[in-house]
Amino acid sequence: MALLTPLFAFLYHLPQVYKWLLKPYYIASLFMSVAFLLVRKTPGICEHLSTQREDGNSCDFDWREVEILMFLSAIVMMKNRRAITIEQHVGNIILFSKVANVILFFRLDIRLGLLYLTLCIVFLMICKPPLYMGPEYIKYFSDKTIDDELEKDNRVTWIVEFFANWSPECQSFASVYADLSLKYNCAGLKFGKVDIGRYSEVSKKYRVSTSPLSKQLPSLVLFQGGKEVMRRPQVDKKGRAVSWTFTEENIIREFNLNELYQKSKKLDKPKGEKFERPTESIWLCHINKKKSGKKLN
Repeated sequence: MALLTPLFAFLYHLPQVYKWLLKPYYIASLFMSVAFLLVRKTPGICEHLSTQREDGNSCDFDWREVEILMFLSAIVMMKNRRAITIEQHVGNIILFSKVANVILFFRLDIRLGLLYLTLCIVFLMICKPPLYMGPEYIKYFSDKTIDDELEKDNRVTWIVEFFANWSPECQSFASVYADLSLKYNCAGLKFGKVDIGRYSEVSKKYRVSTSPLSKQLPSLVLFQGGKEVMRRPQVDKKGRAVSWTFTEENIIREFNLNELYQKSKKLDKPKGEKFERPTESIWLCHINKKKSGKKLN
């Protein structure tokens, strides 16, 4: 059963996997992930490679290469145990496949190793994972609007994500947070985001470090009456983030979203506040939900 559950989950999300893999970023990443396999197995190229096999077959893996690939598989399996989205699963596979390719190419020929490492660095600098562009009920803050919006109406509860576009964790969490905003947004409970990679003053004021070593990205903070009530991940006295998994279930439970939503949706829309027309993608989401017989809160 333990083996069937991941298989069923993969098959359920298979259409989404195809959709992501067809994007240029993932196509290029896929080719780079299997680069050593292609070089080792391509006729006309593999015959000129060195090998440690006893039979001298340079078009097949030797025992050390098999050992490296098996170790890679074990590392990917361990990392994917904490992955919460398909993007994270695919991202872990791509990342550690590239690391294995670097080791294998350097072991094969230092010139090939340097060439592949250079390609990885160039790819990292010019290519970024595609950002989430789906429907959402999220207000994006700047350094000049966040304080005013949080303090505008004391009756409104805000859940704000502090993120940075360069963070893989933030990119993977984007679809989860958007889905929560579609389910729980109402007059008294709203969702916001602020890019602290862009607005450094906001990160200092709200004590969210942008350092990759801090593990504070993303950070979710609950505000009531303009004051912080709770945040995840929590930060200890030494300024280190306490490990926490950003799954939809964890967020609903920790932030008590079901109860908070029931209380917040009773709040009438504040007087004088203009109705903001949802984006076209949100209207399409409404139409699709109605056609499928589901209600969008």
